[in-house]
Amino acid sequence: MLPAIRRLFTRGTVGVAVLSLALAGCGGDDGEGTRDADPTALKAELTWWDTSDPKNEGPAFKKLIEKFNEKYPNITINYQSVPFGEAQNKFKTAAEVGKDAPDILRAEVAWVPEFASLGYLYALDGTELLEDKEDYLQTPMSSNVYDGKTYGVPQVTDALALLYNKELFAKAGVTKPPATWDEVAQVAKTIKQKTGVDGLFLNPAGYHLLPFIYGEGGDLVDVDNKRITVNDDAAVKGMTIAQELVRSGAAVKPPANDAYGTMMTLFKEQKVAMIINGPWEVNNIRNAPTFGGIENLGIAPVPAGSAGAGSPVGGHNYVVWSGMPEEKAEAAIAFITFMNSTESQAFLAEELGLLPTRASAYELDSVKNNPIISAFKPVVDAAKKRAWIPEGGKFFAPLDDMAVTVLVQNQDVKAALDACADRYKSEVVPDYSM
Repeated sequence: MLPAIRRLFTRGTVGVAVLSLALAGCGGDDGEGTRDADPTALKAELTWWDTSDPKNEGPAFKKLIEKFNEKYPNITINYQSVPFGEAQNKFKTAAEVGKDAPDILRAEVAWVPEFASLGYLYALDGTELLEDKEDYLQTPMSSNVYDGKTYGVPQVTDALALLYNKELFAKAGVTKPPATWDEVAQVAKTIKQKTGVDGLFLNPAGYHLLPFIYGEGGDLVDVDNKRITVNDDAAVKGMTIAQELVRSGAAVKPPANDAYGTMMTLFKEQKVAMIINGPWEVNNIRNAPTFGGIENLGIAPVPAGSAGAGSPVGGHNYVVWSGMPEEKAEAAIAFITFMNSTESQAFLAEELGLLPTRASAYELDSVKNNPIISAFKPVVDAAKKRAWIPEGGKFFAPLDDMAVTVLVQNQDVKAALDACADRYKSEVVPDYSM
């Protein structure tokens, strides 16, 4: 039996029609499942929005598409690189009007519950895509579940780590990466004194500063009690530590514009010794002619605060637009199955340093023996799970503004977090208490 699309009304209280993609008889002895069918018999044109970095990551995904087309020559993939910062709203706008949305999207983990709650995604339960869901790591897989249904499969997982320059550490006589923020301040001072190079750069963006809040036992919201906690004492303490690192000179004062780009340029040019960032930049650092090669890159868990170390779980998922025509279903499943196979994830790990979401990928020698993956895997395993709620993707615009206020403008931490909490109440989770 070929794939069929049926309409289900699973959120009747608000009158939202949610489409569900269902397969029957896939992979069976009748040979009609996606995996068993003649690949050349599948004909379709699919649009895929890739939200990865077009320079550092995009070429590797294009290579996978070429390999896919060797097996499925009659499925045309309309590859479109969409800037990550624009993709969330661009997809929502297109899906709302039912026009120009991609068939398949590389969605940030926090977007999936939101898109699912709006009825913009197919539920994948009962499809071939979830037949081996036990192979996926639990936390990345959990980001795809909303209201009891599964709306995506995890493409890549990540978490923030302390990235450092081994050569500069050696020149300064620093023998191991700092394990606490107090140690970071001391190491940064030592590196500056011994090498003349700045010790640390903190990106003034909410996601990159979550380790400071988590490190003091804080969080953005308390989902169980429906309470806004971003301005609690723990968050204030954590952000005060971050601000003091800049005030003291341990960290470079970030610029008001393109702080992230400045951070990466300084790190690649060996003008700053430590940054907080994730595995998505490994290929960028590897290819930088001024950095000294990938063997010069040190990776360690984010430093701890008084409550321990805490890095946010990140990553991306493959999702399917609920407006995709029925005749494309089998081709879409074939494409995602190929792109997210154990072998494809291992390829991306080797090419880009991205962390697989399949347990089976970590059993392959190319992944098991990859020093970058080996260094990041315990970082991800210990990362803090985020709240997978529809509003989760909306937390970061107010948090980004707070980060700029605190680190760039050097304003009062408590006042900045109070303003962030007010925006959460008015714009994001109005039913939560403060």
